[in-house]
Amino acid sequence: MRRRVFISLLGGAAAWPLAARGQQGLPVIGFLDPTSPDAEVERLRAFRQGLKDAGFVEGENVEVVYRFAENQSDRLPALAAELVRRRVAVIATRSMGAYAAKAATSKIPIVFMLSEDPVRLGLVASLARPGGNLTGVNFLSTELTAKRLELLRELVPGAARVAVLVNPANAMRAAVTVRDLQTAGGAMGLQIQVLNASSSQEINAAFATFVRELTDAVFVGTDAFFTSRRVQLVNLASRHAVPATYAGRQYPEIGGLMSYGSDTTEAFRQVGVYVGRVLKGAKPADLPVVQASKFELVINAETARMLGVTVPPSLLSIADEVIE
Repeated sequence: MRRRVFISLLGGAAAWPLAARGQQGLPVIGFLDPTSPDAEVERLRAFRQGLKDAGFVEGENVEVVYRFAENQSDRLPALAAELVRRRVAVIATRSMGAYAAKAATSKIPIVFMLSEDPVRLGLVASLARPGGNLTGVNFLSTELTAKRLELLRELVPGAARVAVLVNPANAMRAAVTVRDLQTAGGAMGLQIQVLNASSSQEINAAFATFVRELTDAVFVGTDAFFTSRRVQLVNLASRHAVPATYAGRQYPEIGGLMSYGSDTTEAFRQVGVYVGRVLKGAKPADLPVVQASKFELVINAETARMLGVTVPPSLLSIADEVIE
């Protein structure tokens, strides 16, 4: 039942000087990520596919230097500075890594992947003409907060008390998520409870609170840290029989109840394509920020049955994939 999500690329190219060369004379890409390599296996594969689509194969005609913050966001500035010292040709990054990379250099091209509006965050001048050394992919997960809550309410119509889990280490995203959720929840007559978690221990504590306070459903915020802890989150929701909604299909694929959001694996591929275009001479200032225009709803029917949740026909009819 899955309908593929495609994100269109818009053009624009100009000369941009290449910098670092690897040991074999290959251009060097710096890959900066706030999580860990084991949490991003599929997405890294998609990034490499994007590079290949643009004509670059790691180890053959391009070198990639990976730097992972291992879910410690305070390490990102130092890792970004290290890539700048290496004079990499381009930096590929996402989430909070974009801020660290921007602070570290105004000259090396940066290709980001973000769920927030990069114009509002001050990363680019406009989506059509970024104007500086940054461009990338905006996959609009944060802006989908109200819609995701609406879908959760439709799936669990009896819910009156919904808890939202956010990562305080990503303060701006957490604040936007809470604001949008409280506004949408108020309009639906829902009581919204906010809990913070930036470590595995705090996630465990949050779920203990959900159980103790009889939470009807859980809304897991969009955050790279939560994605890296998706197994823990899904297992806890299952163990405590709490219906939960997530931002990406990575969750229902391993037993989460429902997700609604952009196809982030495709977004990683698009980042690879844009990095390849920069290596070929395109200037970030002239490469429009790619925006996701379609989103996917994924429901795990087996998990719904286990939780005693009946998926209404209205949701089944619009779901991009129903996992049996």
